[in-house]
Amino acid sequence: MANILVTFGLICLGALTGWGASLLGLPLPFLIGPLLICAAIATALPHRLPEGYRFSHRLRTVFIGVIGLMIGAQVTPELFASAPEFVVTFTALTLFVGVCLAFNFWVFRRLGGYDRVTAFYSSTPGGLYESLALGEAAGGDVARLTLQQFLRVIVVVTALPVGLSLWLGEPVGSSGGVTLARDDVPWTDLPYIVLAGAAGYFGGKLLRLPAAQLTGPMAAAAILSVTGLFHVDIPIWLVNIAQIIVGCALGMRFTGLSRGLILRGAGLSLLSVGGMLVLALVFAFAVVPFVAEPIDVLLISFAPGGVTEMSLVALSLQANPAFVTLHHIFRILITVVWLMASAPWVRRNF
Repeated sequence: MANILVTFGLICLGALTGWGASLLGLPLPFLIGPLLICAAIATALPHRLPEGYRFSHRLRTVFIGVIGLMIGAQVTPELFASAPEFVVTFTALTLFVGVCLAFNFWVFRRLGGYDRVTAFYSSTPGGLYESLALGEAAGGDVARLTLQQFLRVIVVVTALPVGLSLWLGEPVGSSGGVTLARDDVPWTDLPYIVLAGAAGYFGGKLLRLPAAQLTGPMAAAAILSVTGLFHVDIPIWLVNIAQIIVGCALGMRFTGLSRGLILRGAGLSLLSVGGMLVLALVFAFAVVPFVAEPIDVLLISFAPGGVTEMSLVALSLQANPAFVTLHHIFRILITVVWLMASAPWVRRNF
């Protein structure tokens, strides 16, 4: 019961902080606001939380499904007309992952002083859970691995929308009033939204889709949209709740980590993510002559954040979220391939 009350309190506090962030005109206010306040609580007041407290994984899964539905609803037959371009962008993503691995290994090993296994598995630009599992099995420092992987996602999610706003010289996405949600969705649509989400989630699990909690509902909404059976429109209040839940869950990942470890990891993460975003921009400019997508869509597609979080950024910026999500799923798959291919070398040399 105590855990439920704490979770409810965190969500309420996150909602209040998100509302304040929206008044300040921050990008993704209902994601970034809760993330920052919960991260502060997790690091500064961990003794105030119940022993062994963890933010509800099931609750986060449900609302990630909501985001998946919203992304899938943006899939149209026109998206498939871009399929030939995927050869170019997927090839570039494969190279991008390899370059990022090499750059990040240098950052964490030479500048951070991490042992070689920890440095290697902290270096991945995707595949968060796979990196943690393989790194732990190889004997890496789990605390540092966890910290660097979650900081990677958090820094990208907070820095990218702000950076794009500065680059374009005006507020973008949610800070500029952009949203793909609707205010006029009738309550009678909610049962269909729930059914589509549930069918997508369990179907994704059955098919063993990567990030099934996101990609399953996304696929279900896409099928409904393309076939014309039902267009899944998500009400704006539900989208905001989903962002609050995901933001709180990310922030609470810092529970149990010392402030010194977090500050050191944050410095390394800023350098690592900064370098990867520069590389993402370079690769985006390299492929933009060959594809129909603008540079901001390509930059978001290469940016090394989590699938769910980068999908939210794309939704907020109205930057072809289906295209972006597809490329982030591929980035994670190719990262895992890189890790598996490198495993014998890691064991032999480390």
